[in-house]
This record gives sequence, structure tokens and C-alpha cells, in this order.
Amino acid sequence: MKNILKTLSIFFVTMLLLSCGGGTTEEHDEHGEEEEGHHEEHENANTATLTAEQMLSIGLELGSIEKKQLTSSLKANGILNVPNQNKASITSPLGGVIQTILVQPGNTIMKGQAIATIADPGFIKLQEEFLSVSAQADLALKEFNRQTELNKGNVGSTKTLEQSQTDLAVLNAKRASLEKQLELTGVNTKTLTSDNISSVLTIRSPIAGAVSHVEVNIGSNVEPGTVIAKVVDNSQLHLDLFVYEKDLSKLQVGQIIHFTLTNNAGKEYDAKIYGIGNTFEENTQAIAVHAEVQGDKTGLIDGMNITALVSLEDATVDAVPTDAIANFQGQDFIFIVTDEHSEEEHHHDGDSAAVEEEEHNHDEHGHEHGESEAYTDTAGSLTFEKIPVRKGTTDVGYSEITLLQEIPANSRIVTKGAFFVLAKMTNQGEGHSH
Repeated sequence: MKNILKTLSIFFVTMLLLSCGGGTTEEHDEHGEEEEGHHEEHENANTATLTAEQMLSIGLELGSIEKKQLTSSLKANGILNVPNQNKASITSPLGGVIQTILVQPGNTIMKGQAIATIADPGFIKLQEEFLSVSAQADLALKEFNRQTELNKGNVGSTKTLEQSQTDLAVLNAKRASLEKQLELTGVNTKTLTSDNISSVLTIRSPIAGAVSHVEVNIGSNVEPGTVIAKVVDNSQLHLDLFVYEKDLSKLQVGQIIHFTLTNNAGKEYDAKIYGIGNTFEENTQAIAVHAEVQGDKTGLIDGMNITALVSLEDATVDAVPTDAIANFQGQDFIFIVTDEHSEEEHHHDGDSAAVEEEEHNHDEHGHEHGESEAYTDTAGSLTFEKIPVRKGTTDVGYSEITLLQEIPANSRIVTKGAFFVLAKMTNQGEGHSH
């Protein structure tokens, strides 16, 4: 910051030399007494005097502290997050060798879409066993029914009936177990026959979304439970906002959050708060506030860092144009006019002054200009004093300020060109420190 001010100071002084270099030695002698007076005046490092030429050259504008209704807001950081129910790590229920991979990272896929196939002799054997047990169970059912009829006619043995009933129960249980195992592989057991036994296991996605990772290659030997690919459904993006304890009471469910990507602030997104955490995040004094991302989610990805602005309420506060505030060594300042006698001397003619002011305050269509007025006088000078302030909410080009030092009522302030006034003041301070 100090280097920037030094550079501006050099520019400022150079500009002044160019604008004032036409004076003669005689003029310098005539005004020597006046310059000495200015030198004494500038011993105060908190003030700076600018001539009319200087103010005109930097486009200085004057205005006043205004009452503005600014939207109070809370700034916080957070991270985009997809709920776990919208993420899938796709695994194989059986082991085998990857035969084909049908997707690539970045592909958008539908629920149930095939992503890979696995060749496994055990898969063929499982289907064969199911068909065999199903046939045995059907035969056992017929035997049980026959023994039941014989027993009713006192022809059959009760022991034989009980054995047939046990055999049927065992086979039914085994068939049900094999049926569930095949359902996990995606096989429809109701249509499975010896003519349509599949030689490869097709792995399908359980959710719709985008493929984020493919973890295997063709020919990879995988075990049951090995992750083959990962899919993320970014349409259900949530926002975890980290808010400190002192600000937590300002938030409530239903509030709208405006946020941008921390590394790319070009586009603004919206999210709506649906839940507020009740525990501190690990190793921090922040509490997670959960919000659901609304509207267009283009460009948003799970894990991105964001910067959010939470709208709180409208408040009428003392405010100045944001350009009226200059920062020096970590402190914000505004600049007030401390003596206006030089300027007033050039407006003693009431009629001409009124005409000039009327022309200044209205454009050719009769519209009133804003509160700030460009300095257009061609003679005289003004002295400015820097006043420390605390900067608050910024909105629609204005910033809330809290004066840290009393100033006269109706003081005029620099609304444009404050940085140049600070540069002049800083240059004087450095000059007097030698």
C-alpha cells in the first residue's frame, strides 16, 4: 500500500510541476511569503491544501455524508457438497475379470445404465445351480403332495410324508437364497432358463449422474466389493457454509444466500438455508449452515470452495460513496473541507453564483444530478482534513461509515479523488519527516 501511495505521490507532484511550471522567478518572489505560510500550514500531517488547478486536474468532487438504506449482509466461506445419497461407488457383487468398460470420466449416465461387464465362471455356475435347485424343488413339491394324498388314505407312511416335507422346505430355502444372489447381479430369475444363461455379469449404475472416476482397466481382476467407478449427481448440490458463533443468531431457515466460486467470482448463484448445525466443526469455532443450491447449477462441482453473502435486513445508516473512502496503513479515512473562505470569495456575486449552481445541478433535460458536485471553480484553494472512520456494509456503490472523530455539522467531504488527496497528504508527511 505504501509503495502505491509513493507512486501516486510522485505522479501527483509531477502533475503539479507541469501545471504550475509557467510561473516566473518574479512571481515566486512575490509569493514567497505566501508559500512560507502554506509550508507552516502543512506541518499538520492530517491536512492537505489543493489549488483549484490541482482539484480540476484530478476531477475532484465534493458532497456530504448521506442517509442510505443499505442491505445489511454477512460474508462467510463454505464448500459445495453433494449428499451421500446422491453419490455412488459402484462395485461388483462377484469377482472376475473386467471384460469391457462402457463409460469414461465426465460421462452423464442414467440410472440402470451399464458401465462395465465382468467375465466370471462362478456367475455361470450360480445360474446353473439356481436352475437345478428350482427343478429339484418342483419335484419335491410333487412328492410332498403325493405323500399327503397317500397319508389321507392311510396308505402312506407318516415318516415318509414328514421327510418329503423337510426336503421341500430345504430346497425352497436354497432356491430363495440363489434367487436373491442373482437379483443382486441384475438377473431376472423369472425369465432365466437354460437357453439364456449369461456368460458375463453386467454392472449397472444405481443412480443417474456424472461419472467422476473409473477405477479399473480392461483385464483387471476384481474381487467382490471392488469399486469399479464412482458417480455423482450434482443436481442435488448442497452448500455447507461455515459461520462463527457470534453471527449464528442472524441466520434462520429459509434465508437466501448469494454466493460465487472463490476462484472464479464471475457468476453469482443462489442457495436457500434448510438447516443449521448444532455442533462446532472440528478444530474451528465455526458452525455449519446447510443450504440447497437453487436454479442453474452449471459450472458447480462437488468440493468447490465458495464465498457467500447472506442478506440480513435493510438499515438506514450514515453512508458515503465507496470511492470517498481511502485506506492507509490499515485504517479507513474520509476527507472533509476545513476552510472554504477561498472558494466563497469567488461566489460573492449572488446572481451569477445562483445561475452557475442551477446549471450545474441540472442537465439539458432538467434532471437533477446526485449529491456530489464536481469542483469547477478556476481560482482559490481548499484545505482538507482526514477523518478516521470504520467501514461497514457496502451496497449499490455506497458504504456505511462510523465516524471515529467528531466533525462539524453539514461538513462537505471529498466523494471522488480521495485517493489523490491522501497521496498529497502522505507525500507532505514524508517530506516533513526528513
